[in-house]
Amino acid sequence: MKLIVGLGNPGEEYKNTRHNTGYIMLDMVEKKIDLKDKVRFVYPDKFMNNSGKVVGPLIKSKKDLKDLVVIYDDIDLPIGKMKISFNRSSGGHNGLGSIIKALKSEEFVRIRIGISKATPSGKIRKPKGEKEVLKFLLGEYKKNELDELKKLSKKVILAIETIFTESKDKAMSLYN
Repeated sequence: MKLIVGLGNPGEEYKNTRHNTGYIMLDMVEKKIDLKDKVRFVYPDKFMNNSGKVVGPLIKSKKDLKDLVVIYDDIDLPIGKMKISFNRSSGGHNGLGSIIKALKSEEFVRIRIGISKATPSGKIRKPKGEKEVLKFLLGEYKKNELDELKKLSKKVILAIETIFTESKDKAMSLYN
């Protein structure tokens, strides 16, 4: 069974926050993807930094690992952009770090969803300092930002379908 995990925090107070981008995007994908009968959608019910406690027990073999896609927020990408990666470090993302630790492997696909504002020229404007970053991550999306995510969800769906029907490499070459 293919597994798509969206990272976020449980609870109404986090529902539309940037740190819940994985949940938000997974919700959009789940409603529209053609592979519903072949895919299990997982919204971890633990806080972000404990995502591995939910994902770890679901992955029992190398094949399961190959069939895992994790969707999460990336402050280093502008909103409306995504990047597919494989076999990489957590890049400082605690939720992803928790999953890597639980699986004892980095050999799975991630779809990083941009959450940062960008200048008209495309330069990322992200907050500086731990307090400001946390405030930004836990801040709610504005309507126009959610519209950007909705537009991006079409590309994410195509990427996931390509990953599962062809290969991660093909998806990376087409959608990165």
